[in-house]
Amino acid sequence: MNSILNTDKISVISEAESYCHSEGIEIALVHELPETTLEVISERSKALPTLYYVGVDLLRRRLKNGCFILKKGAAIHGHIFAHEHHVKGHSVFERSSLWVDRAYRNYNLGLLLMSKMTELYTDDFLISIAQTPKVHHYNELLGMTHVTLSEMSTVLVEELEKIGKLRDELSYRYYVNARFESEIRQLK
Repeated sequence: MNSILNTDKISVISEAESYCHSEGIEIALVHELPETTLEVISERSKALPTLYYVGVDLLRRRLKNGCFILKKGAAIHGHIFAHEHHVKGHSVFERSSLWVDRAYRNYNLGLLLMSKMTELYTDDFLISIAQTPKVHHYNELLGMTHVTLSEMSTVLVEELEKIGKLRDELSYRYYVNARFESEIRQLK
């Protein structure tokens, strides 16, 4: 993982895109998915300890904000959603429900999905609440900034608590994009 941080982000993502092309995997931004696919994703979130359970209704709402998928034929081999939170009249988008099929996990496809979503929300407030060191490294590689709760406005911390996103800072880290980082204390 540390070697990834020392590598040029563009080349790592380019290699992941090349891998997808060579394997016939399509990278697509979607705003609709079949109900059966949403049910599979929901059940997956219940079964995997690394994902928080997400019901079909919530996934349907998240789809409106966009979901990047890795698709080969009819099979989805990876996905990432954007969950919109409202904080005092501002939209804050959270990258969520990142998953890559075990058979494809050694090709930086999670980073590729995170990169696509990060680019999509460059001009918006984007946050990533992550537990695993690999995701922390990916966030840093993508230019997101680790922020502590003490660096956030009191209003934002209160809103995170209300929406159930206030996490233990020993186990979780908050990362924000450049737009969010520049205005994080002013978000009132």
